Amino acid sequence: MSRLTSLLSLSFALVCTGDALVPTALAAEAANPGLSTRWWKGNLHTHSLWSDGDDYPEMIAGWYKERGYHFLAFTEHNTMPEGDRWQTVTSKRGGGEVLEKYRTRFGPAWVQERVVDGTNQVRLKPLGEVRTRFEEPDRFLLIPAMEITDRHLVAPLHINAVNLRDGVAPAGGSNVVDVLQRNIDAVLEQRARTGQPMFPHINHPNFVWGITAEELMRVRGERFFEVYNGHPSVHNEGDETHAGMERVWDIVLTWRLAVLGLPPMLGLAVDDSHNYHNEAVGQSNPGRGWVMVKAPHLTPEALILALEAGEFYATSGVLLRDLRREGDRLRVEVEPDDGVTYRIEFIGTRQGFDRQNEPVKTSAGAPLRVTHRYSDDIGRVLKVVEGSAAEYRLQGDELYVRARVTSTRLKANPYREGEHEMAWIQPWVPVPTRDGARDVPAPSNP
Repeated sequence: MSRLTSLLSLSFALVCTGDALVPTALAAEAANPGLSTRWWKGNLHTHSLWSDGDDYPEMIAGWYKERGYHFLAFTEHNTMPEGDRWQTVTSKRGGGEVLEKYRTRFGPAWVQERVVDGTNQVRLKPLGEVRTRFEEPDRFLLIPAMEITDRHLVAPLHINAVNLRDGVAPAGGSNVVDVLQRNIDAVLEQRARTGQPMFPHINHPNFVWGITAEELMRVRGERFFEVYNGHPSVHNEGDETHAGMERVWDIVLTWRLAVLGLPPMLGLAVDDSHNYHNEAVGQSNPGRGWVMVKAPHLTPEALILALEAGEFYATSGVLLRDLRREGDRLRVEVEPDDGVTYRIEFIGTRQGFDRQNEPVKTSAGAPLRVTHRYSDDIGRVLKVVEGSAAEYRLQGDELYVRARVTSTRLKANPYREGEHEMAWIQPWVPVPTRDGARDVPAPSNP
């Protein structure tokens, strides 16, 4: 485990109780320097024929395991992959070459087929059965999960819930924040009631421009969102009108820490994979984004503990050799590849930042329901290093510091043309603070 002081580790694993920031018992354990840890690679957003994916769960689990992943969560829309489910197969869904590959890989003793009223059906294996085929201690783990799929008006609002015991029905609500909060609360209630570690994470805020920074910053009890999603329709970079996900991240971090008294949100990278047969821009393929989690064991409990303690980084291809927060220094070292160069940027907001912001408006002057425009004080680049290793030393007035690594290597099978491999290091929050601003309201959208 990276050698963290207890204070710095505790600053990552904060939960919200009213307006207070309090350290959790999990954080105290995560700060124990006596634990022997290692990096585990995993994807937390995956779809199969149980919802709107185009392949069988065993084929998908095999793909990830064969490529060195250690854990995988199937996150089907409003569905836990359990119980007896028969899929009607057609040439466009589950049949044809897809079914033939499935038969060839697993054989007739495993693949169950039947004909009902003249239609061909294949039994979808529940997660418990898939686990018997693929799980291995310290090598591969399948984690029960689902994608709570809700909306408000035209805004799709999706939340992954990881390591659930029972499914969670979408709760609805009166506005975007209310819908998100009700669904997050349902996951946290199940965690409190069962004692089983689990967590929600907010998916692709820019999908159909569903969630603004002003909405995301207000959600309580949530610690995670997707800063990178490999689906071709999620607009990670935003556009002329809409903020990209990194800009949203900096706005949310700044206002939660300095104004709202809420813990920081941590950024995940995921596949959101649906398409497993044709690799192309425009397809939602596997292998585009994942998390590297530093934990002592490959178990749901250990992984969740480490995630909540900020002991992970998100990546679309860049791997790290070393990551440590020690004293007043944050050090990032890349695992370099021949012929590839790297830019390491340290990004943050300082106390006393300019709080001015304004809504984006139409040509007629009407405000749009999109993330506001904020001062350049928010999410400033504090230091840039061209190379495979860099260190940032705290100046004493930072609300947070995070890091971004960009590679010169173009990503294989990108979600968009021209995409470069990157990595995102979680925000370092030296001293949680409201910056003396309890009376400053958070901005709101129309």
